[in-house]
Amino acid sequence: MSAEPFVWPVRVYYEDTDAGGVVYHARYLHFLERARTEWLRSIGIDQSRLKRERGLVFVVSRLSLSFRRPAKLDDALLASCVLAERRGARLRFTQELRRADSGELLLDAEVLAACVNADSFRPAALPRDLFPE
Repeated sequence: MSAEPFVWPVRVYYEDTDAGGVVYHARYLHFLERARTEWLRSIGIDQSRLKRERGLVFVVSRLSLSFRRPAKLDDALLASCVLAERRGARLRFTQELRRADSGELLLDAEVLAACVNADSFRPAALPRDLFPE
């Protein structure tokens, strides 16, 4: 669906690591979330305004991660995001995390997000005007 991946730079901080200086597995989700959020912002979607004006929010409904290599303290990384599919109330993303200096793949992921009503958390159709063709 998307041709070029959206790429967002992230840095590994001490708070992201375990005692050995390796990124704790759950912290990778933060890096991926930042890339998706910044991608939305780059195409003009302000999530706070979407909730306030339309009563809609995005939630992750499923994800699959493949850890390839560890990220470590002070690493500069690139988190990418590609919208692979948009259907009904669902967005499917493919994402990667790579070292900024070498391009080495550290993690790849598939993330399903759902558009839901902010009050009921029931699925809501994606407004057509949010994602122009």
